[in-house]
Amino acid sequence: MRVAMRRFRFCCAFLGAGLVLVGCEHIPGRPGPGPEVVRPDEVLSFSVLYKTNCAACHGESGQAGPAISLNNPVYLAVAGEDTLRAMTSKGVPGSLMPAFARSAGGMLTDHQINVLVHGMIEQWGRADISSAQGLPLYSATSTGDVGRGQEAFGVFCARCHGTGGEGSAGNPKAGVARVGSIVDGSYLALISDQGLRSIVIAGRPDEGMPDWRSHGAQPMTGEEITDIVSWLASKRVANPGQPYAAKP
Repeated sequence: MRVAMRRFRFCCAFLGAGLVLVGCEHIPGRPGPGPEVVRPDEVLSFSVLYKTNCAACHGESGQAGPAISLNNPVYLAVAGEDTLRAMTSKGVPGSLMPAFARSAGGMLTDHQINVLVHGMIEQWGRADISSAQGLPLYSATSTGDVGRGQEAFGVFCARCHGTGGEGSAGNPKAGVARVGSIVDGSYLALISDQGLRSIVIAGRPDEGMPDWRSHGAQPMTGEEITDIVSWLASKRVANPGQPYAAKP
């Protein structure tokens, strides 16, 4: 009887230990397997890369940001894949656009740069605009003429921006929005000649500004675009943002 009792107690103890060992895997509060950790350089989702690196300046959906709209098929067509890749990788000197490629001090791999560029073109580009007749060159090939630029501005731009580029009050009752000055010294100090050219060509669809084809009775020529940018650039001042005239 005593031997049987000892055997019974031993079996119970053994089974209890086994239950404890098995039950440890199911203790309330014990952390389960966590999500798979993805290293930053392994992220290859366009939406994630864009939101993390581009949306703050270019807008959540590529529009309505402080920088030029990337969700603009005209801009994408004019800039082209090679230029977009170079700007994303190396940044734009003299502007707030930083370099994102690791080789230039950024945090993204070349593969991630390609994902961003291809994603913009695939989601926001249009093949018919890329092959449009008369598509202007992204960069100017001459310095332009200030006098001719003023004349061209009057033909294509003054209706909205005012004769001298000082803007217009608009007419809210008629649905005409107010347009700010584009010859303001502070504005011109913050934008490069290339930035001006890009906006003249591609417009700002998020703000109702048409592209180079819709400013007048006929599209602007490349020469007219270059001349307008030269005239606008001539309005830059040495000390922008000064509220009062300098004392003698």
